[in-house]
Amino acid sequence: MAKTLTQRLGILLVLALVMAATRIHHSFLHHFDALPDASWGVFFLAGFWLRGSARWAFPLLMVEAVLVDYVVITNQGLDFWSHYCVSVAYWFLIPSYFSLWLGGSLLAKYQRGLSLSTLGMAVLALLVSVTVCYLISNGSFFWLSASVPTATRNFSEWAENLGDWYLPFLETTALWVGLGAVMHVLAVQLSRARHHSGQPH
Repeated sequence: MAKTLTQRLGILLVLALVMAATRIHHSFLHHFDALPDASWGVFFLAGFWLRGSARWAFPLLMVEAVLVDYVVITNQGLDFWSHYCVSVAYWFLIPSYFSLWLGGSLLAKYQRGLSLSTLGMAVLALLVSVTVCYLISNGSFFWLSASVPTATRNFSEWAENLGDWYLPFLETTALWVGLGAVMHVLAVQLSRARHHSGQPH
């Protein structure tokens, strides 16, 4: 379904607000504490809904993610560059998040409307892109961050670390992507209903 620039900006704004509200909630929006971070799901859905706009939409979402992290960390009275999660590995969030965008974008390219084949492709695209994102983000942190003691850096420890966190990240991303899929189906059905109601009988 072709989208106008206004529609694309509207989608980007909604996704950005969801990511900001769930990524920053630990510091400011305490009534959102029960909501898991939507960032990974947002990048996947953005790739799907904003396919063809990666040159401007992806950088904007990436800048937002970094700004939110900066606000959260400095609001705690900490230096951003000295934080546990910020190291040379932090730069690897760019290819990590882009793998999610790419997964959503490829799904948008090859999907066949509201069908079982599209559902199968969606599950596969989500699994692959989340796995790639997780391997890049987790691996770069484990092997490059000074926060991980050099003495514990070996493949058996990394494999154990991967196993500890993979499913939670997959479940959280699937939750948000599933919510987005429901909204997408409703929007498509509503558009079809409006189209048919406008047809002469």
